[in-house]
Amino acid sequence: MRKENLFPMALLLALLPQAAVFGADGQIIAPGAKLEKLADGFTFTEGPAADAQGNVLFTDQPNNRILKWGLDGKLSTFLEPCGRSNGLCIDRQGNLWACADEKNELWRIDPAGKITVVVKDYEGKQLNGPNDVWIRADGGVYFTDPLYPRPYWPKGSVQRAKEAVYFLPPDGKKLVCVADDLKKPNGLIGTPDDKILYLTDIGAGLTYQYDIRPDGTLANKKLFCQLGCDGMTIDDRGNVYLSGRGPGPTGKGVTVFDKTGKQIEHIDVPEQWTANVCFGGKDRQTLFITASKGLYALRMNVKGVGSQ
Repeated sequence: MRKENLFPMALLLALLPQAAVFGADGQIIAPGAKLEKLADGFTFTEGPAADAQGNVLFTDQPNNRILKWGLDGKLSTFLEPCGRSNGLCIDRQGNLWACADEKNELWRIDPAGKITVVVKDYEGKQLNGPNDVWIRADGGVYFTDPLYPRPYWPKGSVQRAKEAVYFLPPDGKKLVCVADDLKKPNGLIGTPDDKILYLTDIGAGLTYQYDIRPDGTLANKKLFCQLGCDGMTIDDRGNVYLSGRGPGPTGKGVTVFDKTGKQIEHIDVPEQWTANVCFGGKDRQTLFITASKGLYALRMNVKGVGSQ
């Protein structure tokens, strides 16, 4: 059994070597805050999402389980196995949505733990493998469907020619393809007013923004920044957080852009890859980062908003 190292927050501050936080001028990062490793020993962490209380759920994707970092600072297993879930998002009813790519599906898991397969194909053909998901206030769901071949897929498994982005209306009746002109769509996040969707093309190393129409379709695509990413989140000032590669000394971590697309921060993370990010904690003022074998946190001056 894999060993997981768990420590009280205060002890972590005293004992752990701290990763550098670059450009921390007190504007978005809390004064004196340092990046903390909360837990490690995982294989590849992904998909952090905070529930209404501020507990953070995330996946250890290769080990096929969803974990929970509680407000009490304890780690527990939420669901195992979990359909090889990757990206997660929690809707306003408390349902956990999971990109379960074991069978190329999108799941909804209710607060009691009941699993519903919501999406399993598009126009009768299986998906490539849902990767990341974001939910509007009205329950409309956006998710990306890039192709990352998995060793656990059956031999001869045929995926779609297009790596696309889909929208499922609140009534759940008809899945709609809303973008299919990207090399490899991955992370996405919307503004809390549901008017703008940020979407990264990790294959091209670019991130775009779109206007969200009432019917869920996207319009007025324009370049947001010249950086692709794995996962994304947004704060209450409209700043957008991109995880993956960046301009810091190691080229790894979380890079933050303001709403105009200007870089304002880079948080260096000492792992091989930084997969995703969300705000959590009781006041939604702690940034949680899933990075390879670890789960990290950083105290912020800003807060998370909407579906993370």
